[in-house]
Amino acid sequence: MSRKHNAGRVLSLVMGIMLIVVTAVWMALVSGPAAAQPAAKPGADELRVGRNFIETRVYSEPDDQETLKLFEGLRVSDVTDGLDKVGLTNVTLMSPEIHAAWKDTQHYKHRFIGIAVTARYVPTNRPPAPALETKPYDAWVGKWYSELSPEPFTPLIRKGTALVIDEAPDSDVGSIGSNNIMGWKLRGCVGVVTNATARDTDEIATEEIPLYLRKVGRGIRPGRNEIESVNRPIECGGVLVRPGDVIVADGDGVVVVPREKAKEVAEYAQGIMEGDKAGRRNLYQKLGRPDDDSVR
Repeated sequence: MSRKHNAGRVLSLVMGIMLIVVTAVWMALVSGPAAAQPAAKPGADELRVGRNFIETRVYSEPDDQETLKLFEGLRVSDVTDGLDKVGLTNVTLMSPEIHAAWKDTQHYKHRFIGIAVTARYVPTNRPPAPALETKPYDAWVGKWYSELSPEPFTPLIRKGTALVIDEAPDSDVGSIGSNNIMGWKLRGCVGVVTNATARDTDEIATEEIPLYLRKVGRGIRPGRNEIESVNRPIECGGVLVRPGDVIVADGDGVVVVPREKAKEVAEYAQGIMEGDKAGRRNLYQKLGRPDDDSVR
C-alpha cells in the first residue's frame, strides 16, 4: 500500500472523528443541557406506606434572616403588587376569611413577616372521654396531648419563624391559646396563622402576639384533633404554604411568597412602598397632619 494511500486513510479517519465531535457539539447547543434522568417511579409497596411528592427544602437560619431583611417594612399590599409583577396574581393570596384576631392601628403590632414552619392537625375519629372523676379525666387529657396531639414543631421554631397551621376547621378546637402562643413567641415565633380556630383571643390580644385565624374556637385538642405532620407543604386559606416560604400578614390579610421568588418580589415591593410613603407624606404636609408610623 502506498504512502499516499495511507495518508488518505488517516485523513479520512480524522475527518470522521471531527464530524462526530462537531455533530455532538451542535446537538448540545440546539437541545440545551442534558435533562436529568427522571427519578424512578415509586412502587406500590412504597406508596402504600405513604409518600410526600412536594419536597421540603431546608434553609439555614442566616439565609432566613437575609431573606427577612429584604421584606422589612413591607405591607401585604406591597407584596401583592410584587407577586403580580412576577406572574403570581392571586396565586398565593390567602382567603380574606383568614384575618387578624386583633389590630393595633397606631403602631401596627399585629403585623408580621416571617419564615414558614408548618403543622397539620386533622379531626380525630376516636371517641371523646366519657364522664370521669377529675384524676382519671386529667390523665386521659394528658395522654392525648402527649401521644395524639402534641406540638412536635416546637423545636423548629427560631428567630423569625411564622407558624402556619392547617387545622380541623369544623372541630371547634382551640389548638392555639394564650399560653402556648407565648411559649412559641419565647422561642422566636413572630406570628401565627391558622386556617381554622384559636381560643383565648382576648388574652392573645392583650399579649399583643400576632394571630391570624378563620374563626374563634373553644375546646381543647384532646377528643377533637390529632397531629398529622410537621414541616410538610400544607393548605392554608386556600393556598399552598411550604416550609421556608415567606409569610406577610397585616390588616389586609395574609400572603405567601414562594421562597424562590422572594428576592424579586421584595425588590419590586420595596419600590411600591417607598413611592406610597413619599406620596402620602406630601399629602400629610398639605393637610397639616403630623407624620405617623404609616409614613415614617
